[in-house]
Amino acid sequence: MQVKRLDGELFKGLVINGCENLKANYQYVDSLNVFPIPDGDTGTNMRMTIEGGVNEVYSIHEHNIYEMSKKISRGMLMNARGNSGVILSQIFRGISKGLEGYDQVDSIKLAQALERGVEQAYKAVKKPAEGTILTVAKDGAHKMSLIANSRMSINEFFNEYLIELNESLIRTPDLLPVLKEAGVVDSGGQGFVYIIEGMLRFLNGEEIHFEEEVTQDNEEENVGYCAELVVV
Repeated sequence: MQVKRLDGELFKGLVINGCENLKANYQYVDSLNVFPIPDGDTGTNMRMTIEGGVNEVYSIHEHNIYEMSKKISRGMLMNARGNSGVILSQIFRGISKGLEGYDQVDSIKLAQALERGVEQAYKAVKKPAEGTILTVAKDGAHKMSLIANSRMSINEFFNEYLIELNESLIRTPDLLPVLKEAGVVDSGGQGFVYIIEGMLRFLNGEEIHFEEEVTQDNEEENVGYCAELVVV
């Protein structure tokens, strides 16, 4: 079914499905992590961050998209982990700001909210690096700001958005030499693509329910650590 406007309940469904898709692929995202340091935790951090947003609204019913997005954003902010998680939370914080005053939005307003999300994320990083999740999100938002129109369904919007995100992700090694040297794309950008892919799959009627296998490993692992400070 083609959806013309996005409300709070649908937005919640999109975020939950995006979270589930990331959960199904977070270990691959971890394996790509070479920037800013190769600590192999980008997927894990992004997963924990978006799960924080999902947990905030899982049992809540709210049709107002701004109110729903505000709750999701706060949950992500309070559970943000690592650089990638903080940036992801800031993208959603900016999106929420862009949705303020609306019960539901069409493709044009959604594109404007994505632009606001990118603006917020860039402001949150002291020294933004191109070839990262920031670039991927920026390229996607820019394309949608150019092509979104009143006739475009939300389904078509996310399809076009995902196409541009993937194309931008492929270009990340050309912008960040450390990625090209390692032969990988940016891990944060890949994680963001998985989230948006999950959202599109929800719009296409495919709900994802990821069940992780529980394994026990008594061997010690060399684990890197990220430290972050959240100021509300």
